[in-house]
Amino acid sequence: MTWDFLLGQFATQFGLWWVIVPGILIGIVVGALPGFSAQNTLIMLLPLTLAVPVPTALAFMIALYCATHLAGGIPAILVKIPGTGGAAATTIDGYPMTQKGQAQQALVLCFTASVFGGLISTLVTIGLLPWLSKIGLYLRSVEMVVVMLFGLTLIAVVAAKDLLKGLIAGFFGLLIGVIGTDHIYNTPRATFGFLELYDGVPLVPALIGLFAISEALVMIESKLIVSKEGQGRASHAHWADTVEGLRMAASRWWHIVWTSFVGLFIGIVPGAGASIAAFVAYQQSRMWSKHPQRYGTGIPEGVIAPESANNGVTSGTLVPMMALGVPGGSTAAVMMIVLQYHGMVMGPRLFDTHPEIAYGVFISMAVAYIFMIFTILPLARYMSRIVLIGTSYLVPVIVLMTIVAAFAGRQYQFDMALALVFGVIGYIAHKTDYHVTAILIGVILGPLFEEYLVRSLRISEGDLAILFSSPTANTLWALLVASLALPLVRAWLKQRAG
Repeated sequence: MTWDFLLGQFATQFGLWWVIVPGILIGIVVGALPGFSAQNTLIMLLPLTLAVPVPTALAFMIALYCATHLAGGIPAILVKIPGTGGAAATTIDGYPMTQKGQAQQALVLCFTASVFGGLISTLVTIGLLPWLSKIGLYLRSVEMVVVMLFGLTLIAVVAAKDLLKGLIAGFFGLLIGVIGTDHIYNTPRATFGFLELYDGVPLVPALIGLFAISEALVMIESKLIVSKEGQGRASHAHWADTVEGLRMAASRWWHIVWTSFVGLFIGIVPGAGASIAAFVAYQQSRMWSKHPQRYGTGIPEGVIAPESANNGVTSGTLVPMMALGVPGGSTAAVMMIVLQYHGMVMGPRLFDTHPEIAYGVFISMAVAYIFMIFTILPLARYMSRIVLIGTSYLVPVIVLMTIVAAFAGRQYQFDMALALVFGVIGYIAHKTDYHVTAILIGVILGPLFEEYLVRSLRISEGDLAILFSSPTANTLWALLVASLALPLVRAWLKQRAG
């Protein structure tokens, strides 16, 4: 790979702006609608992508894919409804910023962290692709057990104000997460005879119910989302607020960089996904922060960390697909179908036979993020004014769209009822000061943690020593212990100094 080759590929991808820009706009709409996803949209548009040349199809699919990850933070910040699972962690600090009248700054932080987090990880992937493709071979079930624990410790983090209620909510989420068939004998557990639960609790209805419907029920009790103090600030939004958001992001550039690497490395592991990356990045951001007690009150770092990691995943999920022929996620699997339809064989040989496709995928992603800077950033000022719409108009729209989204995933009426059930659970949790985020963490990470743990123990025939059997796993264990011990040591030193 030479500089002439790279420059030629960049020029080719910029020439495909006429498909990249529509892909970005469609992705923004899809990502902002809770429950809808990039893979479902690409499946619906599959006949179109199969009918055009490979570079054109890839440019469109990648632009839509990246924009979907970026746009998931829009409803998470404005109305506390994550558009995708990867944006669930964004609600923790993004929505409090909105309530304080800083919706525009929060959106700018979200867009900037997403764009530059995705761009940085993509450029690193282009330069280090032969080496990064081997990371997935070192992160096996044993190592993924520790990665899951990084995310699960966030339950204790969000429960800092009321540890008992936070842990109860987290364990309740873990119990919901184990519903379905077990990973050894495929025996149904707590399905109550519903065939729709045999594959486990579907994420979309749980996400929509816990956040969207429960939040809609809470919204009914007030006329506007923002507080009285924040109303004046939100109603007088100017371009200066966009500049202020850019300044906040620029002063925290290193935060964007290292959290994007968290997303990149987790994304390389097939099946890990943006939800895990966002929660792990938020947990690490808080653990290593000098002011961890401010997380959850609406601070810029709490928006930057999950959004940067969420978009760092985008390039990571494509690495195993291009280098090993193993799709890193459902969206990558759809892209793989298109490539195979055109006769491309995924794997190491692709870099020799069709280097313009192997590297062009990531170059197309970098170009898409560059276009996003100028496409979505100016919209933050106008999007932020949504919070000034009365809840009497906002709530019916939210409930209608989310119920449709719950049905769209698997097209089961059961999922619509399930979303309503989770909505009631989320509303009760709100009213009794339990942590909805802790419940969702258990629902998302619990089944994955069980899967990797059971797989590791089956390999070792029940010997727990396998969890400490590799240098990579031991390094991750050390980092986990360090991240958990740091706040305790810091509190002890502060107490001693006082």
